[in-house]
Amino acid sequence: MNILVIEDNQTIAKQMVEFLSGHQYQVDYADNGTLGEHLALSNIYDVILLDLNLPDIDGLDLCTQIKSKANYNPPILMLTARDSFKDKAAGFHQGADDYLTKPFDLRELPLRCEALARRHNLHRSKVLTHGEITLDLDSKTATRKGQPLSLTGIGFKILKILIDAHPQPVSRSMLIHKLWGDFPPASDALKSHIYALRKSLDKPYYKPLLTTLNHIGFKLERSKTDDTNTND
Repeated sequence: MNILVIEDNQTIAKQMVEFLSGHQYQVDYADNGTLGEHLALSNIYDVILLDLNLPDIDGLDLCTQIKSKANYNPPILMLTARDSFKDKAAGFHQGADDYLTKPFDLRELPLRCEALARRHNLHRSKVLTHGEITLDLDSKTATRKGQPLSLTGIGFKILKILIDAHPQPVSRSMLIHKLWGDFPPASDALKSHIYALRKSLDKPYYKPLLTTLNHIGFKLERSKTDDTNTND
């Protein structure tokens, strides 16, 4: 899982990051709300751990901003010493998905994160639609304008990651990590998979949807026009 920790207490943050990283999670860290919001909106996280007492913005307000601005729906686990019912109710009303009161046992963190990510995935549609593209998550098949796409398993995963991230690009490093975790292939396998995906997704059509952004990564455009190549 990809997890974002937004916590200004350096000691607590270090403990959480080290503990979660030890469970083979990819963890990003922000010590203030401004950086936390930037990371949350620029990347895709399976879970966001959000402290309420931040130096520059109230955690409740930040929760609302992330939920309203993000192009995906990241589960947010609020971390705070505020333990009254009123405080917890305010957190849930602002969009929090779960609430963990400090101090807490670090061993509870991965359990909560996994439960949140699992619950979030259960509510996701089994069919993703992105303009002319449709992905069936159960059968692992895809179409463009109703025509089947010949995709490998990795190609299907890349297409799903790009759809989930739209309209944001996905960096090369993030894509590699999502596909292969901490053990990527020794060769430049991603380049070959991107080529194969582009050949199936874009070659039969006039308008390409998969674009490469120099020094940034890859992005999937969204076309609503009839752009079938007239030479087909």
